[in-house]
Amino acid sequence: MKTMSGGQAAVAALENEDTEIVFGLIGSATMEMFDALHDSQSIRFIGVHDERTGTHMADGYARASGKAGVVLAGQNGPGTTNLVTGLAQAKAAFSPVVSIAGALSTAHQYRDAFQEVDQQSLFTPITKKTWTVPSADRVPEIIREGFRAAMTPRCGPVQINLPRDVLAAQADYAAMPSPAQYRNQSLPHPDSTLLEQAARMLASAARPVIVIGGGIKNSMAHEDALKLAETLNTPICTAPGHGDAIPFGHPLNAGQMGPRGNRVASRLVREADVILALGTRLGFNSTFYSYDNINAEAAIIQVEIEPTAIGRYFPVELGIWGDAAETARQLTRLIEKAADRADADAWLSAYAAEKAAFLKQRDADADMSLPIQPSGLFRTMRGVFPSDAIITMDAGTLCLQATDALQYGGPRSLFTPLDFGLVGFSFACGLGAKLACPERPVISLMGDGGFGMTLSELSTAVDYNINTVTIVMNNGCWGAEKAYQRDFFGGRYIGADISSPPFDKLAELYGAAGYKAETLDEVGDAVKAALNGNKPAVIDVAVDPAALYSFRRDSFKHRGG
Repeated sequence: MKTMSGGQAAVAALENEDTEIVFGLIGSATMEMFDALHDSQSIRFIGVHDERTGTHMADGYARASGKAGVVLAGQNGPGTTNLVTGLAQAKAAFSPVVSIAGALSTAHQYRDAFQEVDQQSLFTPITKKTWTVPSADRVPEIIREGFRAAMTPRCGPVQINLPRDVLAAQADYAAMPSPAQYRNQSLPHPDSTLLEQAARMLASAARPVIVIGGGIKNSMAHEDALKLAETLNTPICTAPGHGDAIPFGHPLNAGQMGPRGNRVASRLVREADVILALGTRLGFNSTFYSYDNINAEAAIIQVEIEPTAIGRYFPVELGIWGDAAETARQLTRLIEKAADRADADAWLSAYAAEKAAFLKQRDADADMSLPIQPSGLFRTMRGVFPSDAIITMDAGTLCLQATDALQYGGPRSLFTPLDFGLVGFSFACGLGAKLACPERPVISLMGDGGFGMTLSELSTAVDYNINTVTIVMNNGCWGAEKAYQRDFFGGRYIGADISSPPFDKLAELYGAAGYKAETLDEVGDAVKAALNGNKPAVIDVAVDPAALYSFRRDSFKHRGG
């Protein structure tokens, strides 16, 4: 037994989980825990300027590393409410973030005390689970529970509230068990009968297609998915935001499908007779929940680790509860043995020709004129971004257009807000991803509005030598909303235009490198220089403010146009 304060026990529990980095903002409510972190030999603390962006850093770290990302809000009340946006974002992305926050002393609860807010109720809807630790002796237990819940598929964020008196109290603690002793070590195996049925359906299909999502990407199972596609001799489409689930250069990679994807992949899913949805929900970003984006006559085989996701949005012919990677491996073995295989050569040949023509036409159609147009900017980026780069993105139409316009080397190379559609995510996420993968270049794309929300973290990047490259696509407006006002509200603009300081000069004031680009050649030169520099870098790119695009036209059908 060892006597420690609750704060010391919390840090010991983090060390027991092999936590390497804690993101956070200090506060008086958790000083015992910060004091214990000062003595930790294995945990690096990254002090941030806002709890929201600290949560995005933990989110990016988690997605890039495959481990839990940890964020610590030192102050109860306002320190914790700042976590809300980041945790809601992490929940939408199924990202394993362990969020720890100070909480009001137990004796002061329900007395309208200073900075009092019901943190238990606040976080419950936006996390997998929320705990308020009742006593010091239970601190390690609850932290263990938090990591276990966050890392159990489907992963997601958790919130642990630590009252001041719990952190200050002393208790006797037994030696902590290793994570392997309380973590799930296995995944559900797919039903063999359903696998055989699925193999027969796929082998007999004339127009099969595989759609993969986070279940393949997050488990780094791209080789299993590709082996299945090669055995079946059929193309793979990726769910939007998961365009890195398989390497761009593979000939069977059709790219991202759906209303936010490219025309080749989208056509495949609209015309397929059998769709294997492998580790994907077929959710909003992929389908808008509409048969406009998926063939209503297709037989759907859906493989998901989360049973409640199977058949939730579209009726399925077969629903298989299991790990996507293991299911892909077993289907490959079964299809390899199939005696009768449908002739899908015409389907594959048509796809291959269409894809080649699409990629060629995409480069040919890129507008390389001035002022800088999105298509020209994306073509320039394709030419200068390293093949091993991690790319993070915001929401907003420029980033949405960029998602399928860029090329990714493989899994854990693209991180977006996904279904939460958050502006102000990318820069902070990139900082977390860089800390998880310091050997890889990290490039963050944002609009000027989103970067303006979070640029205070330039201090964090400089102070801790987190050398990412942030490209601000600066069009002087909230582009998505201005496009809707133009297209559906007669150009009656209100609140659409914004002003910003010169971000390149601002970066230099923070101690980072700053670049201004007003031509595509300057963009290419700036990216190369920033990647070769030894500082965090910001590239302020002047994009044509008239280059607006209404992505969500479906939202305004009632207005015509």
